[in-house]
Amino acid sequence: MIISEIECRSILNKSGISAIDYTINPYTGCEHGCKYCYAVFMKKFSGHKEEWGSFVDVKINAPEVLRKQLRNAKPGLISFSTVTDPYQPLEERYEITRKCLKELIDYDFSVSILTKSKLVLRDIDLLKELKEIDVGFSIGLIDEKAKMIFEPKSSSSKERLDALHGLAKEGIKTWVFFSPVLPYFSDRTEIIDELFFKVSQAGVDYILVDTLQLYPKVWNEVKRILQRFYPEVLPQYKHYLIHKDFYKEEMKVKVLTIAQKYNLTCKFAF
Repeated sequence: MIISEIECRSILNKSGISAIDYTINPYTGCEHGCKYCYAVFMKKFSGHKEEWGSFVDVKINAPEVLRKQLRNAKPGLISFSTVTDPYQPLEERYEITRKCLKELIDYDFSVSILTKSKLVLRDIDLLKELKEIDVGFSIGLIDEKAKMIFEPKSSSSKERLDALHGLAKEGIKTWVFFSPVLPYFSDRTEIIDELFFKVSQAGVDYILVDTLQLYPKVWNEVKRILQRFYPEVLPQYKHYLIHKDFYKEEMKVKVLTIAQKYNLTCKFAF
């Protein structure tokens, strides 16, 4: 892993996502190394030539920059984070996300955190001081063997569900990002049923669902993984590429049927 300490000019940035006003990405790159990660496009802005998941740039001055930006920023919804995981393993050492959260305590911003790491539990003390906060966990795989192949350095699905339960018990609004829905690994009825049952036990407020985004670079990496570990599954992915719209409509019906069984609220990002 190549770790570089860098300085940023801006950390509170306008979001290109309609439901979010600002983004804070404390790191460039991510140790989790998820093989389907859409954020691989960040390589062209970072100057890195290395494989995505093999480098992280730590924005060591982010809290100081945020402090200055907050003085003139109009309150809105801030997302931690859109192109990195704010609680990847390096956060335990650097505490950039924690320090940025501290800066937000005295301001009227809403904060939404999306992570795959149980490390977020460390910051419950700060989360409870924020004006408005919710925490979401990305969970697309419950098979630990597949998780170790597709998401090698992230917390297990059990650790994520336990963390959600712990946050909910502290009165923090929680949600699950069921994403990406991976053909074969995530989209079978019995898998969705098992996941939604476990999610219902964790006390989450809602589930947001999104399908796999197979941009060319993402598809090349996913295809490489499938060819190595699951060659028999490749036809399902080719079918998905050809019939994406039909697949998404089928998924909506399947997901809503199972969600109703467990009295879960579902939203869709597609």
